[in-house]
Amino acid sequence: MGSSLTCTGVVWALLSLLCAAASCIGFFMPYWLLGSQMGKPVAFGTFRRCSYPVRDEVRGGTTMVEQCGRYASFQGIPSLEWRICTVVTGTGCGLLLLVALTALMGCCISELISRTIGRVAGGIQFVGGLLIGSGCALYPLGWDSEEVRQTCNNSSNQFELGSCEIGWAFYCAGAGAATAMLVCTWMACFAGKKQKQYPY
Repeated sequence: MGSSLTCTGVVWALLSLLCAAASCIGFFMPYWLLGSQMGKPVAFGTFRRCSYPVRDEVRGGTTMVEQCGRYASFQGIPSLEWRICTVVTGTGCGLLLLVALTALMGCCISELISRTIGRVAGGIQFVGGLLIGSGCALYPLGWDSEEVRQTCNNSSNQFELGSCEIGWAFYCAGAGAATAMLVCTWMACFAGKKQKQYPY
């Protein structure tokens, strides 16, 4: 059982796993946008939210529930832009994860990744990173939704944060995507060993 990767390929496999992990963690965690509502901290992701208001039937007012969860349905996501962002970013994360796992298998299985397969994998990583980057670029278009405006003191708009701030998960997803696009794509070109030519 030998490796089908060069030394550069092994580094590429490990870096691909780190990029995919950073992007997936950033995508899943609901800390893309941070603000406060009714004196409680509120955080938004593309499809998840932490702390949300509910009507208190007993007291006749509104209280904040301090827990994280995803929206009840895809249509429950506050804006069309965030729905598109969820699909695009999730697809990009899936592609990065697929390439990372294939690259890791290439560390253990001989003749799995040739130079050509490495270049194709690099192309897939580039597309995955581009999709995640597109999702990050689309995300601010949803800042004018009613839920976000309530959290940001009614001063947010598209590409205007108001009193909110960008959270660490947004940067984590973006950094994973940028590294995959710029570094992993380049390293993938040199990842696979040249295939042996068998005379017949």
